[in-house]
Amino acid sequence: MTGLPGAVQRYLRGVGVVGKEAIRTLRLKQQGFFRTKPGGKWLPMTAEQYFATSPPAFLWYGRVQIFPFSTISAADSFIDGHGKMLAKFLSLIRVADASGPEVDQGAMLRYLAEMMWFPTAWLADYIQWESIDAHSAKATLRHAGLTVSAVLHFNEDGLVAQVTAERYWDENGKFALRKWSGRVEDYREAGGMRIPMKVDVLWHLDTGDFSYFRAEITEIEYNV
Repeated sequence: MTGLPGAVQRYLRGVGVVGKEAIRTLRLKQQGFFRTKPGGKWLPMTAEQYFATSPPAFLWYGRVQIFPFSTISAADSFIDGHGKMLAKFLSLIRVADASGPEVDQGAMLRYLAEMMWFPTAWLADYIQWESIDAHSAKATLRHAGLTVSAVLHFNEDGLVAQVTAERYWDENGKFALRKWSGRVEDYREAGGMRIPMKVDVLWHLDTGDFSYFRAEITEIEYNV
């Protein structure tokens, strides 16, 4: 950790990465709620997600209950530097299929923000750090010709409380950069480390904050 910003060193020591085996793979399960638009109805959701750290990649698969006996299944992935989002109604009728440079950027940002669930990866060669102040630092991820950055905001205990970034938002079929953030809490022990178990993900739009994903980790295991 030599040379990292002081706030980052404090965080990594606080969550217990020192002396731990590097995390290569991760599997987790989530339950929570999702909605598609500001003011929309919160819909129950369950999900399972897999990560690899060398090279960075993830696959997220979730089911959202929209009506009794009616679900939308969705798969979100970041593999070989490319993101893809696919959603189907009743696992049959395609309702979303997104890919391209803006989706790549968003998926890579998601991986960067979710590294707090496998914190030894913050020491990977593809992450560079820049100090901002005593309670925040910028992490930059470079991989497969792409570069994304996010700011980690640390609380008084030195733990990550929020991650913020500029991410592409789809406005009526056109992409525009908007502030995006994830707020986390409820740190617990997993694999001998401390990770946040609850997350609230938001877009910060001109019309106000739009929280669209709220979930809690129900299972997690490393290097399986």
